[in-house]
Amino acid sequence: MARSLPGRLLLASALALAAAGQKPDPYDQPLPVPRLEKSPVIDGDLTEWKYLAFTDGLWDILRLRRTPWYDPAINRLTVHGAEPPAEEDLQARYYTAWDEKYLYLGAEIRDNVNDVTDPQHEPKRWYYKDAICWFIEAPRGGAAKKFGEGDNAFCFVIDAARPPYGAWWRHGAPGKTYVEEPLPKTAVAYAIRRNPWGGGGGDFILEARVEMAPTLGVSSPKWRAPRPGDVYGLEIVHTDPDGGDYGGHFLLYGRGDDDSTWGSMMLTGPIQPVARKPN
Repeated sequence: MARSLPGRLLLASALALAAAGQKPDPYDQPLPVPRLEKSPVIDGDLTEWKYLAFTDGLWDILRLRRTPWYDPAINRLTVHGAEPPAEEDLQARYYTAWDEKYLYLGAEIRDNVNDVTDPQHEPKRWYYKDAICWFIEAPRGGAAKKFGEGDNAFCFVIDAARPPYGAWWRHGAPGKTYVEEPLPKTAVAYAIRRNPWGGGGGDFILEARVEMAPTLGVSSPKWRAPRPGDVYGLEIVHTDPDGGDYGGHFLLYGRGDDDSTWGSMMLTGPIQPVARKPN
């Protein structure tokens, strides 16, 4: 029997990991991340590319509870007295794509409140604010690390004022771990659109692109210009303090800073949007 396209991608990714001596995907579900043929305008509207990107639908805490990486101590929501039901506290769709120069990162979020206040603020403390962060290991290596060489986190604080720490880069480098610095201004463009559907002040759309050579290429000398078939590590971390201190988190495709717990993503060629048939 012929394999389906997802089955062929899964098999190809597993073979690529084995051939390269890379860590296996801990969840046995490598994620196909498509290449964009046309660069979108970064303006807080994902319409140009969201149907051409990788996404696996709507996430809430109830869906997270059914995933293999779920840990209730990490994937959680907090209650400070005025939160809606758990399934309405935070709902999210995440989008990821690439081209020859950039990673494209997007999110459409329904949230009950926007919280970017941290009483003990430090620029690196994005995780104490509303923020979304893509953890990328490029290329996917063979040894487990915690923000060592090849590990990156591209983090965006959901603050429409776009402070200097609003686009943050945690990464490793040869001989270094946990380097903390703003994303280079020339390497990033991002936009935040607050209350895009007119239903609540905490809702937002995030759209970003990150240039790979001055980020992934700095983190690892083994990184090279991307091409279909390349395998990276991936985790998405979404923090939601809701007026608290450390607050709640959604973690997708991973269990924390250890990159051996991150899932894998395979760069693929372009895809077509889902067909919608007329009556």
